Parts: sequence; structure tokens; C-alpha cells
Amino acid sequence: MADSVRASKQGLKIVDQARAKKRWNKQASIWHDTAFVSLSTLKRFWERKPILEESFINICKSVEVNWKEVVDKEEKQDIPILPLPLLAPEFYVERPPIESVCYKTLWQDGSLLRIKAPRQMGKTLLLDKLLVKLVMSGFRIVNLSFKLAERNHFTRLDKLLRWLCIMAARELQIPSQLDDYWDGEGAGSKANCTAYWEEYLLLADESPLVLALDDVDLLFPYSEIYEDFFALLRFWHERAKNRQLWQKLRLVVAYSTEIYIPLNIDQSPFNVGVPIELPEFTASQVQNLAKLHGLDWGMIQVEKLMAMVGGHPFLLEQAFIHLENYPETTLSALLNNAPTETGIYGDHLRQHLLELRENQELVLAFKKVVNANNPVQLDPILAYRLNRMGLVKLCDNGVEPRCQLDRLYFRSYLGEGE
Repeated sequence: MADSVRASKQGLKIVDQARAKKRWNKQASIWHDTAFVSLSTLKRFWERKPILEESFINICKSVEVNWKEVVDKEEKQDIPILPLPLLAPEFYVERPPIESVCYKTLWQDGSLLRIKAPRQMGKTLLLDKLLVKLVMSGFRIVNLSFKLAERNHFTRLDKLLRWLCIMAARELQIPSQLDDYWDGEGAGSKANCTAYWEEYLLLADESPLVLALDDVDLLFPYSEIYEDFFALLRFWHERAKNRQLWQKLRLVVAYSTEIYIPLNIDQSPFNVGVPIELPEFTASQVQNLAKLHGLDWGMIQVEKLMAMVGGHPFLLEQAFIHLENYPETTLSALLNNAPTETGIYGDHLRQHLLELRENQELVLAFKKVVNANNPVQLDPILAYRLNRMGLVKLCDNGVEPRCQLDRLYFRSYLGEGE
């Protein structure tokens, strides 16, 4: 629950005078952009309806008015923070300025945000963090992962787009009504899908709508559908330039590392919008994560752990969870066993080993990497695949193991030397 407040009648007069001096009308886009609130929230403010206290303060601050002179002091109530079952991540460490850049981007009409990083680097956590804040500001959210789609959805574009539309309505908690907008094979699935969003989903409410698509790289193996699907996303993004309705749509795509699929440069969503690449945690951020797990660590302990796993969020999280749950375990003991089958990373490392062994080329490439003391040049596609798996990091034109943990384990299981 979160505090909600509304303006008093006298308070509205104060704000009205202040906005008149700025020559803003009551629904000026510069106003709700500056205050980081949606147009619907600004309207609720003028209608003296309850809004989140943070939004209320921002609206007043934008016209240089003290919010305490505006608020109705007789009425203060609690309202749910989230109208959707969306919860903020419990163990989240910020990586400034990434969060603020993402948030400001999604406040822009018709914006497109691209979040990329190897697996388990925190893309989904960042997405959840952003969406929670946007929901609190009055945005509608469609948050979908392609992990939810079944294999048969990837066999035809029509099936994939119908799945997208059905899931979007479900996320927005409105009836699907898809059959009313789907003109069989006549108009084509891209036109049908666009009509559904334009004539139904976007019109269902006046507030902005964020379509967040996670794990979009799961589409990359399906050449028969990915080109048309990504071209459609680019078309929607471009449509915001000349269609006011489409300015309500904000697109977010999250994926692992670079895109190595043939796409027309004018139809790709991966060369427009704002790109965000997630870095590893710094030492101070690792220390903050330790505190979230109730561990009062100094920099010496942080540096010892990072010497083994670097700033990799998932590997760090696993260490802190184990130390939190088994306080009798020392950091030294954990690190000694880390690159072994009996260590806390055993399942994680075995999974990588199984993936590698499905492709002998990857095995030979990674064997070369872990046995070298300096960055190794690889075929770009092999380097991309190893990076996507989270096993290497790029260094100029070469690659090296992402962390000492991988070097030690895979040296043992892949063998030393050529």
C-alpha cells in the first residue's frame, strides 16, 4: 500500500495561477513530461481525485509550488501501489545511470528501448524494476517473455501474432475480442495485428501502454518468422512519428548480446531507439548486494569473491544466498570448492558444459580461450555464441573467460593445451 493524496479546492487555485504564469494549459505535454506523470494522472489531479503522493509532489514542483499548500489535509488514504500483480525485485542493485536513462526514455512518446546483455546479467530484473515504477505512474503494461510461447507459436507468423495479441489482452485484464479484428488470410497477419492494437488495445484507455518483450533472441532460430515480426515492431515504432495514437505505445525489447541475423536495415528494430548494455557490478555495487542479504562485508571480502566470479550478478547472488542460509560456511571454503562438482556452482557449470558439448566447434574454441593467458581471437559467430551463453567477455577484437570460475572449471573438463 502507498499514500495517496488529492488537491484541495484552494490548492487547485494556487496551482492554476502558477501554471498560467508559465503559459501552460491544464493538460500541457511539457507539464506531465516534466513531472514524470501520465496525462491521465494529471487529469485526476485537476479532478481532485486521489493520486500517488510522489506524482502529486512532482506536479506541484513542476510549476514551482509547494505541494503542502496544495494538498487536501483533511483527506489522506491508502491505495494499492500496483493495479497489476507486479512486484518490485527484492534484491535489486542499481547501476547508475542506466535506470534513469531507461525511465526517461520510456516517458517519451513512441519510444523504443533495447536492453541487451549475456544471460543472467539482470535484464529481466531491470525490466521488472522499470515496469513497477511505470505502473505506479499510471502506465499500462504488457510484459511478455517468449519463454511463455510454445514451439508451435514459432511455426507461422500468424500464430505468433495471435499469441501476442491474446497475451496482451490478458496482461491488460480486458476481453480478447481478437476474432472481431482478425480478417483471416485476407488482410494478412501483420495488418490484422496492427489493426487490433490500433483499434482496440491502444484505444482501450487513454494512458500510455508499454509493450515489454523479454527473451526476443528465442526467435532468432526461426528465419521464417523473425524478419516479419521484427519489421512489424519497427513499423509500429515509426508510426508514432505521424500517428498521435501510436505515440502512446512504448516498446522495450530485451535480448542476449548482439544480433547475428540478416535483417533489412530499414526494417530492423535493433538499430533505432535507445540501446542499453548491462555491465558487470562494480565492487561497491557488490558490497550493496551483500548488504541486501544481511552480510556486513568489507572490501577485502568483496574483492576475494570478485576474483573468482567477477561482477556477474547471478554468480554473486548465488554466493550471497548460500552464505546467508549457511552462516557456518566461510568465504574461503566456498571459494575453494567453487570450480568443482561439489561447489555451489556445480549445476550452473554442468549446464554450460552440456551446451558446449552439443557443438564441437564451440568446445574447441572455448578450450583455446580458457587455456590462454591473454585474449584470444575467434570467429565472430563463435565469439557471439560464447558471449551469449555468458562464458566469455569481449576485449577489443578478442575474448577471454568471463571469470576465473569458468577458466578453472573448464580447463579441468576440456583439458589443457591444444
